[in-house]
Amino acid sequence: MEPTKSELEILQILWQHGPSTVRFVNDKLNEEKRSVQYSSTLKLMQIMTEKGIVTRDETSMKHVYQPIEAEDKTKNKLLERFVDSMYNGSATSLVMQLFGNKSTSREELDEIKDFLKKLDQ
Repeated sequence: MEPTKSELEILQILWQHGPSTVRFVNDKLNEEKRSVQYSSTLKLMQIMTEKGIVTRDETSMKHVYQPIEAEDKTKNKLLERFVDSMYNGSATSLVMQLFGNKSTSREELDEIKDFLKKLDQ
C-alpha cells in the first residue's frame, strides 16, 4: 500500500520520534508542517491502521501508534515506483535530471563520489 502525502508526514514523525500518541503526532504536524485538527489526525491514523501502514497499541488509556515497516524499506519501495513510472526504471536518468536541475555543492559531489567508490569495490 502506497502512503498518501499526509500519511507520509505522519510516518516521518513516527520514524523520527518512535511510537507516539495521536496528540503527539498532531502537535508535531502543527509545529512542523501546517495547522491540522486533532480529529483529522486521529481519523487519518485510524485509516492508516486499517490499511496496514501502522499498528495501534491499545493496552493503555492512550493508544500508541507505530509504523509497520522501517523507514528505509518504505522509502526504497516509493523510490523504486517513482523511478519505474517517471524514468522507465533508469536510475541514471533520474540522477542526470537531478544534476541538471539543481546546483550541487563541492561537498555534496565529494560525498557522491565517495559513495560511488564504495559501490564499485
